[in-house]
Amino acid sequence: MGANLIEAENLARRYGRRWALADVSFKVRSGSVVMVAGRNGSGKSTLFRLLSTAIRPDRGKATIGGFELVREREDIRRTTALLSHYSYLYESLTARENLSVAADHLGKPRSVVMPLLERVTLAQRADDPVSTFSAGMRKRVSFARVLLQEPTLALLDEPYGQLDPEGFLLVDEVVRELKAKGTTVMLATHQLERGANLADDVIILEAGRVQWTGKASDVLTRERPGKAGGTAW
Repeated sequence: MGANLIEAENLARRYGRRWALADVSFKVRSGSVVMVAGRNGSGKSTLFRLLSTAIRPDRGKATIGGFELVREREDIRRTTALLSHYSYLYESLTARENLSVAADHLGKPRSVVMPLLERVTLAQRADDPVSTFSAGMRKRVSFARVLLQEPTLALLDEPYGQLDPEGFLLVDEVVRELKAKGTTVMLATHQLERGANLADDVIILEAGRVQWTGKASDVLTRERPGKAGGTAW
């Protein structure tokens, strides 16, 4: 792992009168896996939407791969993949067709589609409309789309959500594969033990602010106020 891929300084985002993020600063090393933890409403999804350029900060600044977050957002979008709570799939299209559309947009050959569906164990349902899929199956198609993008930065927002135990293992494998390829991965999750086993570093958010940063090896043993005998996130 080399220089920093992400450098964020005092990032803030407001929804009405509420600050979803307030003066958030951190650095992420290129090629590392970073777990972002925090209670519901702590700002994890807002942070990922900012880093993916889906929304803009109200103040603060950040660079990703040397590109400025607002001014050079098109450059960031070309190298960043976001797995969000919403699949953003075309309901009437099949799994194969959804990925084919994405491949066309990215300028990639459609021949990569079936191997990706096999990777997420959906090859047998490749020609079924996504409207017939369960939430977990849709999540798998979304994962295939992330792999299709071959991103420099992968932002995985609650990647374990809606998946069964087999799907949990798939997420673990995909994160390790992405890291092995040199991809920088940030994953927001409540699955602390799983995330800590995959991650190099951890950022914990609380009420839109950075509460703690450190090594993943330390996150499960640190004192967590407010939840005696349990997890605060």
